[in-house]
Amino acid sequence: MKVEQLYTDCLAEAAYYIESNGEAAIIDPLREVQQYIDMANANGVKIKYIFETHFHADFVSGHVDLAEKTGAQIVFGPTAKTDFDSIIATDEQVFTVGDLSIKVLHTPGHTMESSTFLLKDEDGKDYCIFSGDTLFIGDVGRPDLAIKSDVTKEDLAGMLFDSLRTKIMTLADDVIVYPAHGAGSACGKNMSSETFATLGNQKENNYALQDLSKAEFVKEVTTGIMPPPSYFPKAAMLNKTGYKSIDDVVSKAGNALKPEEVLKLQADGALVLDTRSKEDFHDGFVKGSIFIGIDGSFAPWVGTVIKDNAQPIIIVADQDRVEEITIRLSRVGYDNTIGYLDGGYQAWQEASLPVDKIESIAADELSEILKENKINLIDARKPSEFDAEHSCTATNRPLDFISTEIESYNSSQKYYVHCRTGYRSLIYTSILKQSGITDVVDIEGGFVAMQEADISMSEFQCPSGN
Repeated sequence: MKVEQLYTDCLAEAAYYIESNGEAAIIDPLREVQQYIDMANANGVKIKYIFETHFHADFVSGHVDLAEKTGAQIVFGPTAKTDFDSIIATDEQVFTVGDLSIKVLHTPGHTMESSTFLLKDEDGKDYCIFSGDTLFIGDVGRPDLAIKSDVTKEDLAGMLFDSLRTKIMTLADDVIVYPAHGAGSACGKNMSSETFATLGNQKENNYALQDLSKAEFVKEVTTGIMPPPSYFPKAAMLNKTGYKSIDDVVSKAGNALKPEEVLKLQADGALVLDTRSKEDFHDGFVKGSIFIGIDGSFAPWVGTVIKDNAQPIIIVADQDRVEEITIRLSRVGYDNTIGYLDGGYQAWQEASLPVDKIESIAADELSEILKENKINLIDARKPSEFDAEHSCTATNRPLDFISTEIESYNSSQKYYVHCRTGYRSLIYTSILKQSGITDVVDIEGGFVAMQEADISMSEFQCPSGN
């Protein structure tokens, strides 16, 4: 028996490879599926099943492509309906993979079709559960993401309470919990950085598995969750209905575009997406482009701040990273990359085409400005970060909501923006600039640098009314 967790940090997502006696199964695969095919081929086994714990909202799964490439059957839990061939399992239905068995436990609550898969070893002993978004390490799945459901989040939270207590907590303490996500995912609110644990550990340490009444549980899991990123419903629908072949998406993105072609396509509505480092972007960029650096939480921020996943995208990057960037865009349902800027930003400069820069200042310079002036200081961090500690002068306007709030900015005013270390604030200021808010300043080093500069922090230190 082989069970391997394949964890992707930038999405905080876990897929799983299971193998026994010539057969394999994949649980919750990523969009790019060749890695699973290569694993099976290297071990001389056939992928028999692709198990999906639910219709994922935070990423587009690779189930459709993987089934087409391998002939494996896709399995969803009860109540699921798909636009492609799949097995809709019944509660407690058992599937065999080599000498192993996988039992379907219908665990609605995160979504209606959410299911947990119980793996039994060669001796028939319960070994582990693949809990999807039903049970995380330290948390449970948010109950507000069901697709076109006529039930409320409170209804779903009540179902989740029952699912946990009747289907999961009845299992032995030594059963391993393998969830679909870890810390950093927007599918829960309090996930641990650990990516697996024993069920006994979770019974002891996970707040949701403690001695709570159903009413207490419902209140706890429905309180304090931020609105889901705008791309979640679109990604979930793609997982339900199907999508373009990843091979076609990558092939289309490999189109090398001359600077003059990019300029015309941009004028026709294409988005120029600059994925370079913060430092390179600060030095200058294609006028009208936005920054989302590839070496950060790239895909989730793409899905959060780019409203239209059908908008043509042109990539600015080093050529050897174009395929990687395209794949990471496709993971969140952005399949319309039409090419990349041939020769990168240097070629754009050499063609003498319009460029732009974002002003930036150090935290100690900001400190001097604050002594003399009242300014528009925007804190782009999440509300929980802001509530923990913030500058007295700052207004919390999280990057998470910029696409819905952009029209509230005044193009005649100047805005200073910071986040924690500078990644989110550069995304933020680039979007402001693209939207016609041109007088923007990025705070180098963000809140961390501001603390070091001893700028007045915390609501408890602020004068009354601030």
